[in-house]
Amino acid sequence: VVDHASFRQWFQSEEFPEEGRVSFLNGEVMFDMSQEQIFSHVRMKTEIGRVLANLAKRKLNGVFFGDGLLISHLGAEVSNNPDGVFVVNASFEDGTVRLVEGAKQGFIELEGSPDVVLEVVSDSSVKKDYELLRVAYWKAGIREYWLVDARGEKLDFQILKHTSKGYSQIRPVGGWIKSAVFRKSFRLVATKNHLGQPDFELQVR
Repeated sequence: VVDHASFRQWFQSEEFPEEGRVSFLNGEVMFDMSQEQIFSHVRMKTEIGRVLANLAKRKLNGVFFGDGLLISHLGAEVSNNPDGVFVVNASFEDGTVRLVEGAKQGFIELEGSPDVVLEVVSDSSVKKDYELLRVAYWKAGIREYWLVDARGEKLDFQILKHTSKGYSQIRPVGGWIKSAVFRKSFRLVATKNHLGQPDFELQVR
């Protein structure tokens, strides 16, 4: 792999790793083989995915994809597996994004500019999520970058909107953050489950 094009060819081949997260970012291949924390990462992306997927189905205005989808943008020279991706129907229809077929069967990649990407921060992805992807997703023209960090005592939930000079954080109003893509306001609340373990609730209004 010497560039973005050869990375995407490698992704289509049988030699591509089946485990871990492999990205092409900032001109190089990045491997993340770390284990995901059950509550601050797995439970968090499950809760956000549940809410956004149900919201997309009710409004019938787009599709939410959970963890595992490779997105690529040729101009930004980035390929990555976000923790969640949302695409409005109009973006499929006007060619802003397109599905890429695999060498054998089905679709395996999304090329272009999805409307929303979600990243949940882990110990191994701090620089990648807060710095590298913030630049790469902006170059890729992604309208909103949702960034969540639940590792510490204070929950960090940001919705970043695309502007001409970079991403700008949408300021919360009374704890609620307005998404222009979903046309809804969201609030992420830390709770406890019946066993006393950390849990989370993404509220919508």
